Amino acid sequence: MPPTSRPLRKLGFLTIGLFDERDPRRGHESTLEIIELGERLGFDSAWLRHRHLQYGISSPVAVMAAASQRTSRIELGTAVIPLGWENPLRLAEDLATADVLSGGRVNPGVSVGPPMHYDQVKEALYPDTGDAEDFSYERVRRLLDFVRGKSVTDFSGAEGLEATRRKPHIEYSSGRVQPHSPGLGRRMWYGGGSLGSARWAGEQGMNFLTSSVVKAEEADGPGFDFAQIQLSHIRAFRAHHPDGEAARVSQGLVVIPTDSASAAQRAKYEEYAAGRMPRTTSPQGPARLLFAPDIVGTSQEIAERLDAHAAFREVDEVAFALPFTFEHEDYVQILTDMATKLGPALGRRPSD
Repeated sequence: MPPTSRPLRKLGFLTIGLFDERDPRRGHESTLEIIELGERLGFDSAWLRHRHLQYGISSPVAVMAAASQRTSRIELGTAVIPLGWENPLRLAEDLATADVLSGGRVNPGVSVGPPMHYDQVKEALYPDTGDAEDFSYERVRRLLDFVRGKSVTDFSGAEGLEATRRKPHIEYSSGRVQPHSPGLGRRMWYGGGSLGSARWAGEQGMNFLTSSVVKAEEADGPGFDFAQIQLSHIRAFRAHHPDGEAARVSQGLVVIPTDSASAAQRAKYEEYAAGRMPRTTSPQGPARLLFAPDIVGTSQEIAERLDAHAAFREVDEVAFALPFTFEHEDYVQILTDMATKLGPALGRRPSD
């Protein structure tokens, strides 16, 4: 057992699901095959990033529904769905449908804020209401209410009675989102990178996704530390959550184990991480976004670095992010090493 305060209980991975515009089916099939592999390897969860107007997964709920028919155990999540692009009522219907099809394995992660490049997409997305749309936490609150079974309308019952020779035709309406999946409300996650979002997610009784990006709100100069900032978010979330220290938090760093990698793969992985290193040295942009370094090395080396990571020591669930631009065979190698080498090095036992 590694000397962490919370032994690793759930091992997951996160993918962006890239595809070639000339053959999008092949890319989506690759994503589904990776999820199937994850289940065979004993991963507890597979998570999908959400990308609009890019060559990545634009409809993670549809992909989760497809994956649910190819798997039987692995949990399926989103990290995250940006709600600025969504109608909360319609999304609640889609999430509940996917959850029913999966047998209760869907873990929706969401976030708020205006859509990326909003000025450029506003006319296409909200041609009549673009300036009036509310992109605050209220959008999440609406989704939570609908998923958890709160009434949408005061109308329910029978309508459309049409007498026929055989029997009347009646349509029955429900006052809440259908299908209703009772456990889904407890599996809603908020993806946050600030103290405010961490507190808010805790107050709403959600689960908390923290990734390789945080806001350096209270740090300045050379003394800032990613792990300490992330740790403050985790503790703020649990301090405001009804479940306290038992509240669920999942961490999503980029880790790339090289145990079974070829020399060419190791060189590619190290070059990838090195190219992204400059953004980790100081907060970026007006939002002061701070990125965690990618961790490349053997599983034992990665385990030692994670053991020294203050925020990692506070979680018992992870969704390690797969790099964006690698090939299918690279993901197979990385996931295999994660499951067979890194997981055990972190003290995690595969689920039954």
